Amino acid sequence: MINRLCSLPERQSCLLFGPRQTGKSTLVRGLLPAGAWTVDLLEHDTFLRYSKDPSLLRREVEARMRDGTSVVFVDEVQKVPALLDEVQGLIDRGAVRFVLTGSSARKLKRGGGNLLAGRAVTRRLHPLTYREIGERFDLSRALRFGTLPVIVTAESDSEAKDLLRSYSETYLREEIQAEAVVRNLGGFARFLDVAASQCGEILNYTAVGRDVALATRTVQEYFQVLEDTLLGFRLEAWSRSPRARLVKHPRFYLFDTGVTNALTHRLSATADPIARGRLFEQWVVLESLRMVDYLDAEAQCYYWRTNQGAEVDLLLVRHGHLVAAIEIKAKHQIASPDLSGLRSFADAHPDVPRLVVCEVPEEHLLQEVRIVPWRRFFDRFEDLF
Repeated sequence: MINRLCSLPERQSCLLFGPRQTGKSTLVRGLLPAGAWTVDLLEHDTFLRYSKDPSLLRREVEARMRDGTSVVFVDEVQKVPALLDEVQGLIDRGAVRFVLTGSSARKLKRGGGNLLAGRAVTRRLHPLTYREIGERFDLSRALRFGTLPVIVTAESDSEAKDLLRSYSETYLREEIQAEAVVRNLGGFARFLDVAASQCGEILNYTAVGRDVALATRTVQEYFQVLEDTLLGFRLEAWSRSPRARLVKHPRFYLFDTGVTNALTHRLSATADPIARGRLFEQWVVLESLRMVDYLDAEAQCYYWRTNQGAEVDLLLVRHGHLVAAIEIKAKHQIASPDLSGLRSFADAHPDVPRLVVCEVPEEHLLQEVRIVPWRRFFDRFEDLF
């Protein structure tokens, strides 16, 4: 059993979001008190019952409350968004606590769900982090196969590859086809190939549309679908600079390196230095976002780039203040040319701590920049704030 960093409130109702296979159901079931009632909407007959009559949930919960049930777990609630109206009414009466999971905020919003604003705490669950895996963590394997729980616990590389390929196919068939805006699955499949191959690059909707023969507006909508189904996210550009004209377009990352490799058909390939560098950058950015989320640090992540090409891979911002500028390098030795982006950043923000997260064996200083092994960086992530 892997202990997760994500914590759920003990008294309040909770909405737990996360992509498929991140372990939402396992986490919740392990924390439910004795006597809790579970409604699994992945069961087809259960889904049909509540789809036909959402008010049935209220009547069944009321009956169970009379028998002492005080906690109800609804798994994959986005499948029947209308249930949230019933859930809200029951929460307002104060007699029962709900724990709900979902893998698509889009379906809830489009289905009229109000996300229980002010009535339920929202949490997010991600693939496993370095800290959660602990001593078993293998960086090379994480870059190749990612850190979905089912992949981390796979008994062989062959099993991991099969699971990831199946995940990608299921993703196309179940998650995306279920989104009514995606009717052209062939066009979306072409889009997804390009989106995966350009993971971590600055978004250019027009160029992507040209590559996949789709309208720019359609491409924008498809990227939004990936975000709403929690399978990707935009890393926005930091724009507050007194001395430089900055690039304002976001970068886009898929949520897991293994899924990226599955979609680009690189699960069996030995990563060349350029490909490994891109995967290492993706993993460090993902890991940082996960830690910010789990630590409830009230921080945000950005990147920085000028229109002259100077850039820094990751900025951490807390309460509107820059707390760290981080360059990410899949290298075992860092030299002066690797610091060019941080030097340009320091011209505009001289007081912000600068770091390079890389694969050096020991931390050291180079030109007033901390060169930090990735393990040490994540072991002491809280110290940044």
